[in-house]
Amino acid sequence: MGLFSNKIKREELKTGDHIYSWRNAYVYAHHGVYVGDGMVIHFTRGAGQEIGTGTVLDRIIFSSSPARPSDNPCPRCGDYWRDDGVILSCIDCFLYGGELYLFGYDVSTALFLAKPRGGTCTLAKSDPPEDVVHRANFLLQNGFGVYHAFRNNCEDFAIYCKTGLLVITSLSVGRSGQAASLLAAVSAVVSSPLRYLTTSCTGLAAVGYGMYCVSRLVSDIGVRRDVARVPVERLVAHPSLDDASLASDNNAKEG
Repeated sequence: MGLFSNKIKREELKTGDHIYSWRNAYVYAHHGVYVGDGMVIHFTRGAGQEIGTGTVLDRIIFSSSPARPSDNPCPRCGDYWRDDGVILSCIDCFLYGGELYLFGYDVSTALFLAKPRGGTCTLAKSDPPEDVVHRANFLLQNGFGVYHAFRNNCEDFAIYCKTGLLVITSLSVGRSGQAASLLAAVSAVVSSPLRYLTTSCTGLAAVGYGMYCVSRLVSDIGVRRDVARVPVERLVAHPSLDDASLASDNNAKEG
């Protein structure tokens, strides 16, 4: 995994890889799980609704599931772009002309912090490929809940498939590094009392970036404590699992 780029070639892909591609001039990335034979399982809210906030942003951020002319469907995927939720598409439709990148797992803290852009790697370890593909295929048939830009997005889906981990509190963002980075950036600008310790531009930048890095690190799925391992069958069978039941199960396993 490179320091400056996670870009890979298609021939380097392995079944169970968590991949992503940047959208809208690197504004955000769309994530999915490669399941072999040139196919990707990914989570989207459908054309024109990718942000999923119910606000004016829904009209600004385009869908990660790009629209195709109805008279020219993909020969492998058909009119998949009309669907929302967990979908299966070929890698060409998933990339939509973008570059292919590999999401990193079990990276060191130094490498994690050296990558200023969130949503590219995590300190968490990946499960074996067969477990990853099983979760992805199971969710393809049964769904992954309601799409939400900050708590349940395409990156959350891919990370759950890779790790089986769910956030068990309702007071924070989900597993997405992109969402965590956005909130960390806002926090670094407006919430840090340390910004009053210096008046120089360099000092302010250093303090702000330091706060941003700390916020990103403590929000990573690999270090945060408000997570639990949830089997995919239980997740689907009980989609309304509350925080208390998840926390109770997690504590029992640790005990």
